[in-house]
Amino acid sequence: MTTTTGNGISRRGAIGTAAAVAAGVWSAGSGTAWAAPREPGGAEGPHARMARAAALRWRRMPGDWKDGPFLGNGLLGVQVYRGATANSVKVMVSHSQVQDQRPQWRAPYGFSRLPIGHFDLTLAGEVTGVDWTLDLWDAELRGTVTTTRGSVRFSMLVHNTRTALLISTRPSAGEEGAAWSFTWMSATSPRTKDKPADYTGNPDPRVGSAGDTWATRYVQQPLLAGGGWTTAWRERRVGSGRLLAAHIVYRFPDDVSRTTELAVAEVARTLSADPDELVREHRAWWHRFYRRSLLSVPDKRIQHFYWIQLYKAACATRAGGPSMSEWGPWYPETGGSWTAVWWNLNVQIATWLIQGSNHLELDSVTSTFKNFEEYLPLSVPPQYQDGDTYALAHPSDWKLRPGAKTVGIPGTSTKTDNNGNLIWAMHNIWLSHRHTMDVSIVRDVFYPILVKAVNFYDHFLYEGSDGKLHLPLTRSPEWADATDCTYDLSLLRWGCATLLDSLRVLRTDHPRAGRWREILKRLVDYPRDATGIVIGADKPLTESHRHFSHMLWLYPLHELSWDRPADREIMRTTFDHWVKDRGLWAGYSYAVASSMASVMERPEEALDFLTFFTDGNVVHRTWGARMTPNTMYVEDTNLGIESPLTAAQSVLDMAVQSHGGTVRVFPCVSRRWPDLSVQALRTQGAFLIDADRSGGRTRWVRVHSEAGAPLVLQHGIEGAVDVRDERGRRLRHRETGPGRIEIPLGREETAVIVPRGTHPDLGPRDVPAVGDARPWGLPD
Repeated sequence: MTTTTGNGISRRGAIGTAAAVAAGVWSAGSGTAWAAPREPGGAEGPHARMARAAALRWRRMPGDWKDGPFLGNGLLGVQVYRGATANSVKVMVSHSQVQDQRPQWRAPYGFSRLPIGHFDLTLAGEVTGVDWTLDLWDAELRGTVTTTRGSVRFSMLVHNTRTALLISTRPSAGEEGAAWSFTWMSATSPRTKDKPADYTGNPDPRVGSAGDTWATRYVQQPLLAGGGWTTAWRERRVGSGRLLAAHIVYRFPDDVSRTTELAVAEVARTLSADPDELVREHRAWWHRFYRRSLLSVPDKRIQHFYWIQLYKAACATRAGGPSMSEWGPWYPETGGSWTAVWWNLNVQIATWLIQGSNHLELDSVTSTFKNFEEYLPLSVPPQYQDGDTYALAHPSDWKLRPGAKTVGIPGTSTKTDNNGNLIWAMHNIWLSHRHTMDVSIVRDVFYPILVKAVNFYDHFLYEGSDGKLHLPLTRSPEWADATDCTYDLSLLRWGCATLLDSLRVLRTDHPRAGRWREILKRLVDYPRDATGIVIGADKPLTESHRHFSHMLWLYPLHELSWDRPADREIMRTTFDHWVKDRGLWAGYSYAVASSMASVMERPEEALDFLTFFTDGNVVHRTWGARMTPNTMYVEDTNLGIESPLTAAQSVLDMAVQSHGGTVRVFPCVSRRWPDLSVQALRTQGAFLIDADRSGGRTRWVRVHSEAGAPLVLQHGIEGAVDVRDERGRRLRHRETGPGRIEIPLGREETAVIVPRGTHPDLGPRDVPAVGDARPWGLPD
């Protein structure tokens, strides 16, 4: 539904864009444009060069979210693509917090993400061409749209700290009348599956104007449950230059009129600021973000993909902000079934890359459970809500509220595949602890929640005739019901073992510690047959299965280790059987298969799995599942962001691994990648790794210890090595195997490992390319 704004601005809009070079000639200080992107002193380091090289480009108009540019700051999301008419371009705006508040239904409806609307810039002429660049380094979209009547140049960003959409436009002669408008969308869940019979959408919004000059327009959207949000915007014009500022404010259960006051005030505050200063602040955050780590590989298509995923993750979530939903902060105008937060795999795998890439500032999983632990009992079946039991149903909203759903009761007709969600989420938080060695994560978040998550399973354990502890019928996610379900057994086993590890970290004890030890000692072994470890008791894997739920013990839990020869056969057999039939796989199946292959030192397969997915191949023909030109992921028309983000972790697993108490540098690199360079990749033990590989050989490794944890390093350098500190002094170390040493590094100490007698340059670099690299986007 649409409504007229009444300010003489057309309801449709097209956005003109200027190429990055063209944007550089705009004058600063006009109040409608901002300065060109430049580094201080005109010099840019390797991080800037590599981020800029990964820019997405458009030379033809994108059709929708599957191939258009995207911007975000963890809350506000923007997508840009073709408008409803030939002379318009659409700027879809959305917000991670904008959702319904009706818990009488399951989360996909009761707490559904809701559409907001889109800005449209209507042009005088029909669009004949575009030239757009999404500059990752500055997190800005810049370019030109050409029409039959002229052209419009623009720069656009979602301001990192102000959560404002800023668009600066410069129309040419013939397009002076290009005008912005806003079209609101009905505040109704876009989901159609399992729709409650009594579901109704929210009422239409109120449209108005405000401010001293009544120049700020707004759309005030109330919710039936109370509260709501307001979208407010104003355009400032100086000569031919224009600057549009927009804010979205969501409040629940506040009076919705208050959201309008806040949104209008935010627009005024933003437009009163110097645009150059706003942009400097925005760029500074992103430049610091990219400088936190570096990864360069010879396949520049993959390298650019990896840097885009870092950008996407920072657009999608932040520590302290909403946990990452299937959409991130973006709203898909079509294909919007996944309207909440999915915890049976999606959040967990989407956020793996934040630890290894050294971006704990994006750890919304830990902050979500810290802030909203109080809602975890809502997922527990009523008869087990004893104050000592937690669970997590999916989907939930970003506050962990499931609506009218619990995890169900194992061994009954109410069973679901939700039982392991909470422990799997705790594994992500444990990774954050292990990568920082921050004890407060264990003390304040991880340990108290995991105790109650393990208690849930303990309600249902029973002793079998074999004297072992067994689980009744549960469901292996997305495949089959089974007793002694491998998915549940692996998470319970990991949970008990890690609770005991937590006691050592916290130097304390717990009354149930004896029970955790008993479970570890008596829990039934994983069911297996000639194909390896199977789904559950008497439940072999007999067809393609996209979910790797029965293999968590291999990855990411790393219960079995390739370093132990006795573990190798079952790892190999189970993996080979799973990958044999890929007919029903999803994108994340390929990403996880790549990581599993890396764990098992099968580099060519690891790269093949990764490139098959990132090359845009259809991975599930029934659903048309594939990676899109802008590195999003479509599955049966639905937007999902977890699979590409998981594939970024696949790249990290080729470069550095740190499970099982050993830091491994370049543990699984294809012969097709003779060179690699990494800087400040973070590992378990709170180590930062810099390393360089050239001509298929590791040239040097540098390890910085933040916490003084024990270091076992598989450096991979052939022959004898020198181990020195950063001042060149020899460091004590002990060889424990070929290419593996122990180094007693203290807190904030650094070790440099090089081939004996060599003195290589220890700086990061963008390694030489192998083959051509077509830019992501629509560059043709």
